[in-house]
Amino acid sequence: MTDTTSNQMWGGRFAAGPDAIMEAINASIGFDKRLAAQDIAGSRAHAAMLAATGIISDSDAEAMREGLLTVLSEIEEGRFEFSTALEDIHMNVEARLKEVVGEPAGRLHTGRSRNDQVATDFKLWVRDQLDAAEAGLLSLIRALLVQAEAGADWVMPGFTHLQTAQPVTWGHHMMAYVEMFGRDLGRVRDARERMNECPLGAAALAGTSFPIDREMTAKALGFDRPAANSLDAVSDRDFALEFLGAASICAMHLSRFAEELVIWSSAQFRFVALSDRFSTGSSIMPQKKNPDAAELIRAKVGRIFGANVALMMVMKGLPLAYSKDMQEDKEQVFDAADNLMLALAAMDGMVRDMVPQRAALEAAAGAGFSTATDLADWLVRVLGMPFREAHHVTGSLVAMAERKGCDLPELSLEEMQSVHGEIDASVYDVLGVHNSVASRMSYGGTAPEQVRAQIARWKEILE
Repeated sequence: MTDTTSNQMWGGRFAAGPDAIMEAINASIGFDKRLAAQDIAGSRAHAAMLAATGIISDSDAEAMREGLLTVLSEIEEGRFEFSTALEDIHMNVEARLKEVVGEPAGRLHTGRSRNDQVATDFKLWVRDQLDAAEAGLLSLIRALLVQAEAGADWVMPGFTHLQTAQPVTWGHHMMAYVEMFGRDLGRVRDARERMNECPLGAAALAGTSFPIDREMTAKALGFDRPAANSLDAVSDRDFALEFLGAASICAMHLSRFAEELVIWSSAQFRFVALSDRFSTGSSIMPQKKNPDAAELIRAKVGRIFGANVALMMVMKGLPLAYSKDMQEDKEQVFDAADNLMLALAAMDGMVRDMVPQRAALEAAAGAGFSTATDLADWLVRVLGMPFREAHHVTGSLVAMAERKGCDLPELSLEEMQSVHGEIDASVYDVLGVHNSVASRMSYGGTAPEQVRAQIARWKEILE
């Protein structure tokens, strides 16, 4: 049996409604009901504009606007019954509005289409997510600055290939993530500025013959301007793709940091202690404290990047203007936004709670011949040796220390001079890890003075 009443907005074009399968594939209310607040905001702005331009009466517009608030309160309070037969959030709201205010509801759709309506709703929703991402990133950056400032002169090993490379400071390492999340912040702000054009009034694809005021609706909804081309306005989903692109890069950064926290909190490293709030135990091993929050953050990039690829594939072959394929634009974005916000909040909490283990960091900083480059630089600077020769001499000294089972500062002067006779006692001034980091005074370097300068710069940026 078919339902002949389920698609009355199609008028008399179709003699029978879709069967259950068509209804299931065609309906989007199961997920686009998340756009309810944005849909109602857009409709209220549209109704006000229709009255201001004389297209409908003031009394009809007022009835619509008040009725829409009633519908919104029903949705927010969980009293609204969504209908799959009505397909989407737009028709569900309009049908209920008709029940609430009667005949004036039929005039609400004058001068617009579901095409520009959904583009407007979705833009408003994505804009809200960009604002939420900005707030989350700002909070995380501030948490990192607190960690950086507390440990601006704490030494720790720096790694390349996950092998000990050169000593750095804890503050310097934290500031590296400040820079990374700072770029994410820039991408979010840039995407928001570019997407802030209003599609409402583009109608189905060609605009409308009604004397609407698109500047008025754009301003009412917080947009900078109306979108300049009606075809583009209804078919554009770049704003969602830009959000997903920025979210993917941010999630990748979160994943990299999460990976370090997993490593650092292990018994083999003990660089940080994570709080109980962001750790779990084992069902069988009572000694375990698992960094589950970090591991789950590490996994989020897969679904967020997957959403980016999925929407790109939906959009890549579509001719202008609107196609029903574009109904598949929302679920992936909803999921990506939910998971990005969750990952940002979890990382923020972990950073605020984590306790760096200064003694363990310092002990590890001097291991693995981490000051070998300082020795090579000393040979160049003090003895005037070509760097390639200094590299060779230093390598020989590292090999000697390795055979003896000691670190470079533990070699005697006589042992060093057996490799190169001009080495003198002042070489020991550069071999300590604190001397090493203090010497890295180039702009952006790890010297505590430079780290504090970068912290001050970021504080000024945030203010």
